Amino acid sequence: MTHPPKSSAPPPGPTAVPGLPVTPFVPPRPAQPARPSTPAAGPPAPRRTAFAEGVDRLRAAATTEPGRLRIIGAVLALLVVAFGAVTAWQATERAAAADDVLHRSQPLSSGAADIYRSLADANTAASSGFLAGGQETAATRDRYEKDIGTAASGLVTAAANAEPGSPSEATIAKLNRLLPEYKGLIERARTYNRQGFPVGGAYLRYANEKMQNEMLPAAEDLYTKENQRLDADYADATPYPWTAIVLGVLALAALGWAQHRNFRRTNRVLNHGLVAASGATAAVLLWLVVGHAVARSGLDGSYAHGVRSLHVLHDARIASLKARGNENLSLVARGAETVKVGDRTYDAYYYDFDRDMSALGKGLADAGKLADDRAGAAPVKAAEANMAVWKQRHTSARTEDEDGNYQEALDKVIGAKDATGECFDGVDASLARAIDHEQAEFQQAAGDGRDAMTGLPVGAAVLAVLAAAAALAGIGRRLSEYR
Repeated sequence: MTHPPKSSAPPPGPTAVPGLPVTPFVPPRPAQPARPSTPAAGPPAPRRTAFAEGVDRLRAAATTEPGRLRIIGAVLALLVVAFGAVTAWQATERAAAADDVLHRSQPLSSGAADIYRSLADANTAASSGFLAGGQETAATRDRYEKDIGTAASGLVTAAANAEPGSPSEATIAKLNRLLPEYKGLIERARTYNRQGFPVGGAYLRYANEKMQNEMLPAAEDLYTKENQRLDADYADATPYPWTAIVLGVLALAALGWAQHRNFRRTNRVLNHGLVAASGATAAVLLWLVVGHAVARSGLDGSYAHGVRSLHVLHDARIASLKARGNENLSLVARGAETVKVGDRTYDAYYYDFDRDMSALGKGLADAGKLADDRAGAAPVKAAEANMAVWKQRHTSARTEDEDGNYQEALDKVIGAKDATGECFDGVDASLARAIDHEQAEFQQAAGDGRDAMTGLPVGAAVLAVLAAAAALAGIGRRLSEYR
């Protein structure tokens, strides 16, 4: 009897059913551990700015020698270009101010002085013609008309150069209004004087009051304002360009440091590009310093030996004109106008004459001190000599007038021979020559000062660009060694 072999119990599974396919047994898989849940996404990180990224790149580049060289080249080029640009800008401003001194403000200042002088001289000529009565000479009449024309022409020029709405414009408008009024009063005075009516003298005195109290103060105000404009142009033209000079020194120092650094790292004495950049920068700096020093010296000389002398001479000439006018009017008024000083009473015109002559004497003394050559001193000395004779003859004429000898006094003032009029003409002509000489000296010195800066703005810009290119080329030569 046969027994089946003993074995372990079959694995649990589906029982085979006759006639059906048996499904293979798949053992159970172990349970998978639970995956941790994904946390919710937070806000996105802020985006970095271009500046921050640029700083990072620069910091990274600075850690390598090629990067450091690129930074050094950029800084050198920037410094040199900035130096050239500032030099061109400051040199242009100072050259323009120097040109204004020469061609605008000083001529306008002299023009304002001519307006004042012409008005004062016209008043003097009118009083001289009035004293002559029906014997007025053609020369006196022509002188009056010429002075009026000169004053009118000067006002037109001043108006064309005045800034709209400025005080100068208002002063010019006032003078343009008063000038025809004054002319009308003078013509009435002449008309009545020729007919022998005493009212002519009243019209002449009224015209003189308008001139002395309204027109000449306005002309003096215009002269003062033009002098202020001239001083402002000098102030713009003469200061040293410190910003450009400091930038130039910094650029040269940076170039020197770069060459020293290159020598320490390579033992090469010279870098051709950096040497060329240093030479061009030094040339611009030297040109700037020397050129401006020469320009400043010329402009300072034009002021000290030209403008100051012109101011003194113009004032002296105006004082002589006013003195002559008061001398004439003292004979026209014949004691009708008086002034009280302290306990004493004086003839108003004689009193003003004495003050004007004192101003003339002081002005001539100052002009003599400022004259720096023989050609400038000679006419001043001639004016002083004529003034001394004028005083003597005036004293004699005044004595005759106070003694009641009117005709003798008149002859000593407007006579054909040995009259005070000759002395006045001598003083005026001498002062005119002195003014012409000082004007020529001013133009020469101011022109030299302006010309010292000729070409500096363009030259500085061109050399600065070349220096920057040379510096970049020198740094580029070192960079090529790392490729």
